[in-house]
Amino acid sequence: MTIFERTKEIAKKRGLSLQDTATAAGIGINSIYGWKNKKPSIDRIKAVADVLGVSVDYLLGNTDDMHSSNTQNKQPVDLKQVVDDENWDEWLSFDGKPLSEADKEIIRRLFSE
Repeated sequence: MTIFERTKEIAKKRGLSLQDTATAAGIGINSIYGWKNKKPSIDRIKAVADVLGVSVDYLLGNTDDMHSSNTQNKQPVDLKQVVDDENWDEWLSFDGKPLSEADKEIIRRLFSE
């Protein structure tokens, strides 16, 4: 699968068009379509990967794991800090889909004392 195909597939899963993805990444509105015929710069790949919430390696086809996994530095994640973070929805998802505010409230209630 090419970088264009991977980008298109994950954008669709996220409910984004390629143009929406490009705009959010700060690149030209039709830039991603150009990836069919030419290699994008690493800066553009990184910007798109950040918008889609996947690793650069995933977009490049180096891994089928959407998120990089550095097992040496894994630390426990405090869910309270996650749901209290105002940008939590930018990096927390379930099955590739962002969690809603209602989901966030359910997590809070589930673990509150």
